[in-house]
Amino acid sequence: MAVPFLCPKPLRPGDAIAVVAPSGVVEPAHFEAGMRFLQRRYVVRWTHGLLSQTGYLAGSDERRLKELQNAIDSDDIKAIFAVRGGYGAMRLLSKLQLQGRKPKWLVGFSDVTALHALWQCMGWQSLHGPVVTQMGILHPEDLQTMLDALEKNTGNHCLLGTRCLVPGTASGPLLGGNLSVFSRLIGTPYMPDTRGAILLLEDNGEAPYRIDRMWTHLRLAGTLEKLAGIVLGEFFQHDRKNADQDCLAVLDSLASETGIPCVSGFSIGHGARNIAVRLGSQARLSAGSLRLTCLNGETE
Repeated sequence: MAVPFLCPKPLRPGDAIAVVAPSGVVEPAHFEAGMRFLQRRYVVRWTHGLLSQTGYLAGSDERRLKELQNAIDSDDIKAIFAVRGGYGAMRLLSKLQLQGRKPKWLVGFSDVTALHALWQCMGWQSLHGPVVTQMGILHPEDLQTMLDALEKNTGNHCLLGTRCLVPGTASGPLLGGNLSVFSRLIGTPYMPDTRGAILLLEDNGEAPYRIDRMWTHLRLAGTLEKLAGIVLGEFFQHDRKNADQDCLAVLDSLASETGIPCVSGFSIGHGARNIAVRLGSQARLSAGSLRLTCLNGETE
């Protein structure tokens, strides 16, 4: 953790970007709306193969791997945007080749957490932010925050949570992402070193007992022991009445038990708002004031 994460070069309007589908099946209507937003600013490259379907995946592993690896290898592609989450990115981790490549922006969340973790293992920053299928319906302020995070390397980015679960202050690189995906990386070569980090977690559609089980897995594996702080984004569970409140109560209890500075209620993840944050950036958490400040890093 002593070595800063490398920050990809800032994007510029007119740069070439790649849109890829490393995970679940793509919904054409939402995809088209998001593409229109991106095409107004960048040169967008994609293949019709990303609209493929193999069961619950956007085509075969071979198709999705080739699409993503080509985007990583192409020197003129300055950023890689994921179309959506779902499931499937983890299946590609062992075959992706990043050694010897220069860092470039990876943008997405949810199942894209598996790829963010790979970037973090490489010591690269990435952007936890909207997927393409969100971009046609997302709040304009959140879209602008995403663009600013990708195109500017000056100033700080401040976010406010809603509840302090454990008071205190912390500083360190911001890591993590989706709780379900991140916890599945325990014991693999793709779990980043979380010592001294501020851990961001969010999730959607998980029952309270499953949240407890995944959190407890992180604790038993020692992942939580040497954290500097914890930041909780959106957590939703929709299959039973008042389940959201149950999830929040479970999270309150689990986070309080750690004794690590923790704030919940950040508009990050699967909610109506999805504020982009740079994973790997240096961050400061002031739990008492509900404030997370991400420091924009230097370019690679």
